[in-house]
Parts: sequence; C-alpha cells; structure tokens
Amino acid sequence: AFQENEIKLLTAEIERLKNFGYLGVSPSLEGLRDENAKLKYRLNFLRKSLQEERSKAAKSMININSCLQEIFGAAIQAAYPDLENPPLVVTPSQQPKFGDYQCNSAMGITQILLKTKEQKVSPREIAEKISKNIPPNKCIEKVEIAGPGFINVHLRKDFVSKQLSSLLINGVQPPAIGKRKKVVVDFSSPNIAKEMHVGHLRSTIIGESMCRLFEFAGYDVLRLNHLGDWGTQFGMLIAHLQDKFPDYLTVSPPIGDLQAFYKESKRRFDTEEEFKKRAYQCVVLLQSKNPDFIKAWELICDVSRKEFQKIYKCLDITLIERGESFYQEMMKDIVKECEDKGFVQVDDGRKIVFVPGFPVPLTIMKSDGGYTYDTSDLAALKHRLCEEKADILIYVVDSGQSVHFQTVFAAGVMMGWYDPKVTRVAHAAFGVVLGEDKKKFKTRSGDTVRLMDLLEEGLKRAMDKLKDKERDKVLTPEELKAAQTSVAFGCIKYADLSHNRLNDYVFSFDKMLDDRGNTAAYLLYAFTRIRAIARLANIDEQMLRRAAKEELLILDHEKEWKLGKCILRFPEILQKILDDLLLHTLCDYLYELATTFTEFYDNCYCVEKDRQSGQIVKVNMWRLLLCEATATIMAKGFDILGIKPVQKM
Repeated sequence: AFQENEIKLLTAEIERLKNFGYLGVSPSLEGLRDENAKLKYRLNFLRKSLQEERSKAAKSMININSCLQEIFGAAIQAAYPDLENPPLVVTPSQQPKFGDYQCNSAMGITQILLKTKEQKVSPREIAEKISKNIPPNKCIEKVEIAGPGFINVHLRKDFVSKQLSSLLINGVQPPAIGKRKKVVVDFSSPNIAKEMHVGHLRSTIIGESMCRLFEFAGYDVLRLNHLGDWGTQFGMLIAHLQDKFPDYLTVSPPIGDLQAFYKESKRRFDTEEEFKKRAYQCVVLLQSKNPDFIKAWELICDVSRKEFQKIYKCLDITLIERGESFYQEMMKDIVKECEDKGFVQVDDGRKIVFVPGFPVPLTIMKSDGGYTYDTSDLAALKHRLCEEKADILIYVVDSGQSVHFQTVFAAGVMMGWYDPKVTRVAHAAFGVVLGEDKKKFKTRSGDTVRLMDLLEEGLKRAMDKLKDKERDKVLTPEELKAAQTSVAFGCIKYADLSHNRLNDYVFSFDKMLDDRGNTAAYLLYAFTRIRAIARLANIDEQMLRRAAKEELLILDHEKEWKLGKCILRFPEILQKILDDLLLHTLCDYLYELATTFTEFYDNCYCVEKDRQSGQIVKVNMWRLLLCEATATIMAKGFDILGIKPVQKM
C-alpha cells in the first residue's frame, strides 16, 4: 500500500512537471525493473532538466512586451472571462508622459461586447475594469487610464535596473524558445558558369542575417545554397570545353574567365547548328552519368565554386552547397507520386499539375522527358520537409518568383507533405537593386554589375573616406585595413538590410558611406566612441565586470531611464523579426539606440574631469555600465547583421 501510494505521488509529480511545460528527453530505463524505481529515476531526471532550464531562463533577457502581454492577458481574462480571444495590444509608448508602455485593448473589447452581447460599454470603463484585475507582478510600478481608454504602464525602476545588471553579468542571452526547432534557409543560389552579380547581393546578405538571427535565438539552422548546377546549359558548356581543351580529362583546363567562356558557348549554341546538336547529345550523356561528362561538369562547377567562395569570404557568408543536381534522383519519384495521387494531366506531351487557386499549372515533365525547375523545387521542398524534418522553411528569393513559390508551397500541402498550421513555409521576397537614376542597377555600358567589382569599389571608397578624415595619420596600417573592410562591407550590408526587403532600394556609395544618419558608417563610429569611454577613463573589462555585480544602476535622470528602457527592448525587436522576417526593424532599433545614447551622453557625465588640468576627478560607474550595456547590445545587433565593428576607427 505504501509503494502504491508513493507511485501515485511520483506519477502526479511527473505530470505536474510535464504540465509546467518541460517534457524532457526520456532517458533509457533499462535495468530499472520495478515501476517505483523507474518513476523515481524519471522524476529526478525531469527535476534536473527543469533546474537547468530555469537556470538558463534566469540568465536570459526578458521580453518586457511579452511579460506585459501575459499580465494584461490574465487581467482581461479575469475581468471578462466569457470573451473568446479578446484583443491584446501592448506597445511601447511614444512619449514619456504616456508612461513606458500602453495597453490599448479596451477599444477592441468595446466593439466585441457591442457585436456579440449587444452591450454598450465605454472603453474607459473597460480599461478601469482591466486595471483592477492586474495580477501581482514584478515589473509594473503603476497604471493610468488616459483619453478614451488607453492604459498607460509605468515600469518599476528596480525591475529595469535589475534586468540591465543581469545583461551585464550574463551577456546578451536570448529568451528561451521552448522546443528547439529546425530551420532551413535557402539563399544566395547563383548559377554555375555565370558570375555573381548585384542581383545576388540581396539574397546573400538577407539570408545570412536571417540565419544568424535564428541561430542566436537557439534554433537548429541549415543554410542551403540551391545552386543552378544542372540543366541543358551544361550541354553547350561541355561541348565548348571539349573543343577548346580536348585534353581536359588529363590536364586541368585554365578557364580564367568563366563568364566569357559561357558567352562564347552561348554564341556558338545560337549560331552553329552542328554545335547545337552536339550540345544536346552532351546533355543526354551527362544525365546518363557518363564518367567523362561528369568529370567535365565537375570541372566547370569547381571553377564557379572558387569564384563564389571569394565573394562569400569577403562578406563572411557560410553556406552548405546543395544544388539542383542533388535532387535529380528524386525527381522521377516526385512525378510518380503526383501520378499515383491522380494530380497529373497530360498537355501536348507535357505532364502538368494544377494546384487549386492557381491558374498556371506546374510542369513536372517536359514532352521530351526532361524535368523542370518546378520538378526540382518540388523535390527540394519534399526533401527539406520529410528528410530534413524542417519546422520552419524560408526561401530568400526575389519578388519575381512569388507566384511560383506560392504554387509550389500549395502543391506541397495538396500532396500532404506538410500542414501549414504546424510547419511554417515562407517566401522571404525582396525587391530589386536600383541605380541612382531609379532604374535597374547596371554599368554605364548597360551590363549587369559584377558583385566582385562592387565589393572592390566599396573597399576603395571606404579607404578614400578614411583618408579624408585623416584616419591614416592616427591608425596603424593594420588598424586602417581593419577599419576599411569593416566600413566597406558593413556599409554595403547595412544599406540593404536597413531598407524594407519588400521594396526596391537605390544603391548609392555616397549615401551608405555618409557618417550622418541611419548608416553603418555612423553606427560603427558611434560604437567605437562608446567602447572608448571606459578605456579613456582607465577602466578595464575586469573592473566593469566587478562593478556590474556590485553597483546598482541608478536611473534617476530622464536620459538614463530612456536609455535603460531602450536597451531592454532588444528581445522584443528580435521576436518581431522572427515573426515577420523584416530585418530593417533591427537597423531602425540600432539607430534609435545610438541616438538615445548620444542624448544620454550629452546630458549625463560618465567621467568628470578638472577643467584646468584635464585630470579625471570622478568616474560615475553606473553610467559607464550603461555605456557598456549599450555597446553589448550594439555588438550583438552588428553580429546578427553580419557587420564586424572595430575597436579603433
């Protein structure tokens, strides 16, 4: 009876821990024969896991907006228990007189009560009822009702101070995400035998930054480069290779300019009928995996790969190559599955699939038996969902492909590969890069701008800018070189990421290298200035770390308070981007943080000096800690954007 009672208690405790939200990974219970011992072992495992989760959560930054939403969600539930899914609107206040945050749910609840229950209640009355039901919490000092029914929230200073201290002690730790999900991001995706041009810039930069964000947030991220490394164009390239370098199987061909090589083969394909026939024969032999033709294909891919890698190294991009060729063997299975499920129609020899809601069908097999982009994209989608087991799948591809991807994703649902309510499959579309004439960005001769030329031009302009500012006279050659690459590549990335990706944007070196306004040049300079404050006061990292544990961050001055709150908004900014994949929000936030810091620094002395001698007479350590917290957040923001700051600029 005693054992049975203990088993009941242990079982109840395990259920309680499960309901708490931590299921844990079941350890092996082999060797633990009796039920009592198994339950005790499982309980100890769960408790230990839960302690680890709690310890990690204690070090994580708190998303204040989410906390307030939980508090007001509970208050609304208590005030109006019969309401289903009541609106929950909590936003940072735009002006200090309206508090720190606002809950604007009362107006929406008024409308719901009128529609569903025919009750006419003023928003102000609803706001008062919500306010009275706010549960006890650690973050709200007081609430005030303003205007027609806005609830203005004032945060507790000790709460904000404590969160800033935690940030300084533990570093920038993301809020816990629960179950670790797998994210697959498809980005960059240039074509073999063609040089990367300015059109590839956006996908590469945006995709890299998205990966960094998801990785920082604790997701398992797979970065895929869906290279255009298969198809009929390889027939003409191989035929041209055979003619130009007949001994390619034994002597590595010196293909210096692959773009010129591609153009030559294309010209021959368009003008020489005999060459065209041979090119088609080469495609057949390549697809039948003839070893000599596979070798030729690999040689061409390797030349391209080396050129791509130069650009990826400059921009600090990490990718796993998984081109169209990877999915070749899966395509016949895709066609068969579509046929078995009764979705295939034959149209003039082609096999097509109509997807409900889309007028243009997917072509999964051409009349000559060849496969298409539609087939390879379906194969890639299925592999990522069913083999890679992706919970989130993001395609960073230009807006021109929107209808195509919507159709492919809808086909995946129709085939039963995923449920959109469970698995998130998104096309992170982006606009085109424009020149300063507001037309598609091209060279003066009308050619597409080579990406390597663009990066080299950025380096030259960055060095010119640094020399204009006479930085070459105060920095060592190594420091000057580091500043050059930081500014050049940082400015190119930031100019892209600071614009809403859905819009086209104008590429202008003059604007992106301007050290005023919302540019990387301004932010990098602001960052080096902030980092220099403690250094010039002879305060090292060890002293700052000790002070973070001992000093109370005083936030009495309005600019201290404003800066402290701005720093702590970082987690809610990141959560917004994880939801909508719009990275310009992070750029806007970093600019706001830098300008808020400038206001603080202009009004609050961090280091006080004697006006006559210039000697330091007082160090306000809590303000230096605010400087350090600002720099810590900026550094993490830069890291997510793929920008490398320098200590001296």
